[in-house]
Amino acid sequence: MDSATEAKAVPPPKRRRLSFAQIPRKIRWIIYVNAAGGLSFGYLMIFITGYYPEIGIGPGTIGLLLGAEGAAMVTFAIPLGLYSDRYGRKLPLLAATTVLPFAALVFAVTRETLWLLLAALVAGVSEGGILAAWNAMIADQTTAEQRNAAFALSFILGSVAGGVGFAVPILFPFLQAQTGLDSQAIHVGTLVVTDAFAFLIPVVLVILLRGYRETLRPRAARPKGMDWRPLLKFSGLNGLIGLGAGFFIPLVPTWLRLKFGIPDTWSGPVLALAGITIGLSAVASTALAKRYGPVRAIVMATGAATAFLFSLAFLIDPIAAAGFYIVRAALMNMSSPIMDSFLMGIVEPEQRGLASAVNSIIWRLPNSITTVFGGILMQEGHYDMPIFLATAFYAAFVAGFYASFRKVAPKT
Repeated sequence: MDSATEAKAVPPPKRRRLSFAQIPRKIRWIIYVNAAGGLSFGYLMIFITGYYPEIGIGPGTIGLLLGAEGAAMVTFAIPLGLYSDRYGRKLPLLAATTVLPFAALVFAVTRETLWLLLAALVAGVSEGGILAAWNAMIADQTTAEQRNAAFALSFILGSVAGGVGFAVPILFPFLQAQTGLDSQAIHVGTLVVTDAFAFLIPVVLVILLRGYRETLRPRAARPKGMDWRPLLKFSGLNGLIGLGAGFFIPLVPTWLRLKFGIPDTWSGPVLALAGITIGLSAVASTALAKRYGPVRAIVMATGAATAFLFSLAFLIDPIAAAGFYIVRAALMNMSSPIMDSFLMGIVEPEQRGLASAVNSIIWRLPNSITTVFGGILMQEGHYDMPIFLATAFYAAFVAGFYASFRKVAPKT
């Protein structure tokens, strides 16, 4: 049988549909384990932004703590990113996940602003280590076809776990009635319990990463020069999102309490539902990117979310406000795994750790600053001004991102 006849006789293999099963097994398990940290993080955020106002800690201080955490991340993300590119992702990831639970525990044992500020700074350094290693590790261990699914799975599980953490306060009235403990005891005790999950993460990661090998090209084999333009253009535009989001998104529980009188026993579940919805919406992100391309998918989801964000300022019913926020969160974050995958595909492999760090810094630095101003605006009674400011920067991102990347496709 000649080759032409053989080619006709043997049909080409069917192209397999992209699924989570195609993600390498070790990466899938690392994603599963790391998602457990979302539970601790979710509750810590509602503890700070929803419970602290109840005990007299003002929005200005809350904004300062969140801003300090972001500033520390910004300061250390680049050196940690450079380290992960040159020497591997494993050590920064293990070190960061080990330190972070200790920092979170400080919030359970003191109300002193100085100690809370120090804990926030340490948490920020740990976050910088995680960000410098996490996305790069996923990208290094997956092919271009597997990458969207891997980032989607990571985002889905992290969002759902975070949502569960946000939802915990809904149980507090029942627990207080059954145990006779006061609000402080319930809140603090729950922080200790949820933080215990975070303490387990580095232990399990040590087991999973035993024998883990990273392929690091020698210095002589690396590209002599990196093209920084795609990274800086992408990160600069993404920074507009960080700048706008900082005014309002971290302070949503504070906004709900100040504008509508909603305590954390209700705002927590709202954020939980938003987190779970975010996770479920991310299931569609891979299909959306495949159908419309990553750039159009990002613009579509972000543009729709911006409209819902703007509408929040005009709502007078707390239930409607909660519903609009949940829809906004789902639409906005549907684009997150697509953006992560897109960025990792337009930079060189040896640049991924640094790219992740730089992108996080350019997003987080303005975000940290505007969170402080958002808290001050709310403290002065300007509850909706942060929404208008956030909307303006989101709209600028949508227009700028499409204009800059509409003809760009991932190359690796």
